[in-house]
Amino acid sequence: MTHDIHIIGGGLAGSEAAWQLARRGFKVRLSEMRGSGDTTDAHQTDGLAELVCSNSFRSDDDEKNAVGLLHHEMRRLDSLVMRAGEKARVPAGSAMAVDRDVFSEEVERTLSVHPNITVVRERIDTLPADEPVIVATGPLTAASLAQSIVRATGEERLAFFDAIAPIVHRDSIDMDVCWIQSRWNKRNEASNEDGDYINCPMTKDEYLAFHQGLIDGEKTEFKEWEENTPYFDGCMPIEVMASRGVDTLRYGPMKPVGLDNPRDVTPEFPQGRWPYAVVQLRQDNKLGTLWNMVGFQTKLKYGAQVELFRTIPGLQNAEFARLGGLHRNTFLNSPLVLDRQLRLKGMENVRFAGQITGCEGYVESSAVGLVAGMMAAAELAGDTWVGPPRTSALGALLSHITGDAEAETYQPMNVNFGLFPPLHDVKKKQRKEAYTTRAKADMRDWIAQLDTVPA
Repeated sequence: MTHDIHIIGGGLAGSEAAWQLARRGFKVRLSEMRGSGDTTDAHQTDGLAELVCSNSFRSDDDEKNAVGLLHHEMRRLDSLVMRAGEKARVPAGSAMAVDRDVFSEEVERTLSVHPNITVVRERIDTLPADEPVIVATGPLTAASLAQSIVRATGEERLAFFDAIAPIVHRDSIDMDVCWIQSRWNKRNEASNEDGDYINCPMTKDEYLAFHQGLIDGEKTEFKEWEENTPYFDGCMPIEVMASRGVDTLRYGPMKPVGLDNPRDVTPEFPQGRWPYAVVQLRQDNKLGTLWNMVGFQTKLKYGAQVELFRTIPGLQNAEFARLGGLHRNTFLNSPLVLDRQLRLKGMENVRFAGQITGCEGYVESSAVGLVAGMMAAAELAGDTWVGPPRTSALGALLSHITGDAEAETYQPMNVNFGLFPPLHDVKKKQRKEAYTTRAKADMRDWIAQLDTVPA
């Protein structure tokens, strides 16, 4: 074998992982399907790290923005994506946007001239069993490789229409309007003390107006290559359910029965009355900082979602960690099938990186590629891996992917402060700045403990 490690996929995550390994002295074979006669329906070029959607890496504010903080941490770790992004940068205010062609060309040039990297244009159909490998094939993984991953993970399938429900920051929910209760007060060993759901009550008029808003709201359109992909079982968009009848939602995800609103206590109903309809939110992470809108997967456009969902009683000031979406995706149920070092359980020579792990966004994908490369380098060197602090953006994202998220509801996620260990003793207005201050200090200490790596 002429290489120390094999990376499959030359997108953002694969390119970043290759760079981190090569600069630590390890020889990398980087396999990219495009350029070998194969391509995807989304890519336009054969260039490494092609940006197939937006040209924005989002906010570059590292004081009060989680993705900006992630930029900062990646720069501290000499990220290739951040390096190339600076060279390709175009005006975008406080955001970081790039000329997509210049960016891809810079990444490809840097990797192609590195003596420790061999870029090979080839399609890989099965997971290698006899060498260290990082799989970073993204949301459009080739069908043959996807089938090999399915066989290795035991999951039924990976590629489907992924209808994602919005996630709300817990501290933006008005608990003077909402209440916590499980339907019929059912409990199990894992239940919270008061119940497992935050319930937002609706009157008949509020429900009818909301139902009409779902019907009338502006929807996203499918890309041509997505049109024949079926909905994933159990992820029917809420507006599709609404279109099947005015009461469909009241007998589905907005069913009110078994939920007594304590705000409506009367002598006749001492425990409160059932609302006309209820929107339920379920805890989405172990920290309890993020709550998922149950059954609210949607293809409404983002602006329409925010406007409509803030008409729900109790969510009038809702802050969204993630809005809903609908697109073809390929990702693992990472909390279930990956260990804390992104290795496939039962097949530890295989690591995964990038969007296939269930992170969302260019920067997050690159960041997971970066840390996967660092993990693999430590393992190849025989060193003990100590991960980034849980309080950092990189550590919070990694912890979400590898165990903090609930496996049953795991969905792709951007980095956000809801993934960080909470600071309950800090006032809400100062909290974001406090998160970044803590993260920078802890990350600085962690980086100081790493072995010196040549620039």
